[in-house]
Amino acid sequence: MSADSDEGGVKAGDVLAGDRATIAQAITLVESRRADHRRQAQQLLVELLPHAGHAQRVGITGVPGVGKSTFIDTLGTNLIADGHRVAVLAVDPSSSRSGGSILGDKTRMTRLAADPNAFIRASPSAGTLGGVAKATRETMIVMEAAGYDIVLVETVGVGQSEYVVADMVDTFLFLTLARTGDQLQGMKRGILELADVIGVNKSDGEHAAESERAARELSGALRFLRGGADEWQTPVVTCSGLQNVNMDRVWKHVTRHRDRLIERGELDTKRRRQLVEWTRAMVRDRLLDRLAAPSVRAAVQAAEAAVLAGEITADQAATRILAAADKHQ
Repeated sequence: MSADSDEGGVKAGDVLAGDRATIAQAITLVESRRADHRRQAQQLLVELLPHAGHAQRVGITGVPGVGKSTFIDTLGTNLIADGHRVAVLAVDPSSSRSGGSILGDKTRMTRLAADPNAFIRASPSAGTLGGVAKATRETMIVMEAAGYDIVLVETVGVGQSEYVVADMVDTFLFLTLARTGDQLQGMKRGILELADVIGVNKSDGEHAAESERAARELSGALRFLRGGADEWQTPVVTCSGLQNVNMDRVWKHVTRHRDRLIERGELDTKRRRQLVEWTRAMVRDRLLDRLAAPSVRAAVQAAEAAVLAGEITADQAATRILAAADKHQ
């Protein structure tokens, strides 16, 4: 244990017992980038890993203004009422200072934030998508070992974060609105291909009819994207997080998707594949960290200058840079 750190005293047994203060300390430990903390975190994770992996992992993303916080608050509250324990984690590479907008969203998740069977955690100020994703994956292990059987991973940022989240969950839920103009023009094809379940949120009152219309259009478009008879056909469900309308239907499809993975023997394969991708991502991140070291950065600049001057080839420059990185180990 580091002399100036309390996190090093985190005991796996206390995490397994569900002690909230210890869970928070464990997450702080796995988020830390200090070398001594990383060693302590890895030892803790080794002890916790046999007790993890049993939770239902669900990624949630959505268009701006979709009401994601209210949706998660209602969904999580419903799940807790059914006897579950729910963890909400965020992936937000856009804020390296505040930890992401979920800090503000947490004030809108009023019921979940106050429920002892829920745990909401903002993403760390890791500054890079790779760093945030790594911390989120390890936090997931802590939460599962602590007995949270449903983990909701929210993507707060936009762009690549959706792909990162989709690669760490069992089921990916995409939320959209009926009032965003042309639904198909407004969505990236890639997001539609990632989505296992789509919810058309805020489908209540005067917006119910147009939401149903939007859902039908989306369903039709998805049939062209996933035309194979044996493929999972992404369901599109109208819902309202604010009014708790059809939230049970949304979750029924999320569970149905996971059950299908289990029945076809694909869940374990998917998770093992995700672990391989995680390993590759960590290798890339560590190589990039090595390249960011001052001595290596100087070698990079010198090699690039030599390429610009026509003194060496690109292949020779790459060899010099890698040699400098090897020396920095």
